[in-house]
Amino acid sequence: MKKLVKVLSCIFILCVLLSTVMSASAVTYNYDKKIESDTVLLINMDTGIPVLEKNVDEVRYPAALTKIMTYIIVSENIEDFDNTRVPIKQEVLSTLDGTGSSVSDVSDKVGETMTVIDLVNCMMVASGNGATAVLADYVGGGNTEKFVDMMNKKAQELGCKNTNFTNPHGLHDEEHYTTAYDLYKMTSYALTLPRFSEITNTATYYCEGESYPLTTTNYMIDINRGGDYFYTYAKGVKTGSSEEAGRCLVTTAIADGYAYMCICMGASYDADHNGAMKDAKQMLRWALLELELTRMLTTDTPVCEIDVNFTTSDTSILLYPAETVNTILPKDHNPEDVSVKPEIPEAADAPLKKGDPVGKATVYYQDEAIQTVDLVAGEDVEKSEFAYLMYMFKTVLTSIWFWIAAIIAVALIVVYILLVSNVRSGKRKRVKKYRKL
Repeated sequence: MKKLVKVLSCIFILCVLLSTVMSASAVTYNYDKKIESDTVLLINMDTGIPVLEKNVDEVRYPAALTKIMTYIIVSENIEDFDNTRVPIKQEVLSTLDGTGSSVSDVSDKVGETMTVIDLVNCMMVASGNGATAVLADYVGGGNTEKFVDMMNKKAQELGCKNTNFTNPHGLHDEEHYTTAYDLYKMTSYALTLPRFSEITNTATYYCEGESYPLTTTNYMIDINRGGDYFYTYAKGVKTGSSEEAGRCLVTTAIADGYAYMCICMGASYDADHNGAMKDAKQMLRWALLELELTRMLTTDTPVCEIDVNFTTSDTSILLYPAETVNTILPKDHNPEDVSVKPEIPEAADAPLKKGDPVGKATVYYQDEAIQTVDLVAGEDVEKSEFAYLMYMFKTVLTSIWFWIAAIIAVALIVVYILLVSNVRSGKRKRVKKYRKL
């Protein structure tokens, strides 16, 4: 299990690095609804293309969204959720005294044990801080600070550059923060881990031996209690709220072959209204109804043509995109708003192999750059040594430096001849003088 998790981690981190290099830029869309959250990131999960952004790199308090990372560390360090039992210690729960945290999720089990699967459901479904503290203590070997160090190390591994954790549950701390983009990286990775998607999309859960269920804090996935916040296509993931953080939410929606992740942070901390859920629902509906994946370039369709030097005859080849370019555009977009501008030299030099990069092309939508890709040779072109020598000869003859050097050389020769001539003339005069004597 641990080997599998390590493999998944490596694959995910590689995908993040590739998406950083290859992903398209966000298009400016006409989204005319009011956004209550201070930070918003709506991103297409299939392509990594953001479709709505607001303060996405601004550092914010995550509140209980922290538990996404807590789940990651638990999952990577406990192989068997169903059969691993964890002792519930009063001294661990006492660390939450005075914080306003409810520990009712595990308080009646003090002195007993609970399965990890029950504890992670308490943590992710009901957002219980008691279960969170118990898991952190267990995985940290009795040292919660060690667990937090593991959280921060994992955040760095996932490329989260603006994240720092000081606790496993998200209780407020000035030094406990993250960003929307970092949360996107964490959640994307967590969704690859066993049971995360299933647990975070659970609305009602019964712990072992309990007759009363845990109920989700995420009304978007709860058809019975969600009211106006419920959204049929929503899947998970986690809520968070505090006076300092405001209302926060990470959720996803999947429909008609499209998958989006929505992250909202910093909505008003109002007991009767959840602006984060309102924002997420209307943004996800908008994306699923109004946007579509559009293929802009394909690897089998040439973009332009280029002449090739050092060949036996005038040769030109077609250039193709090194990769397919897709982006998310409004369904009613005008095809004339899409354009491609190649950036290539006047000519390429042989030899060339099929697939060799020759230039670049930038795709535009309404004069806004979407993505830049390499343009590669569509065929092999051999180099002619004779043509190369003739080119070099022509280059030398037409070079200004060649003519400057030639003029200097001629001038030096002339000067040399004049000097030699003067020397010889002087010798002849001296010979005549001696003869007269």
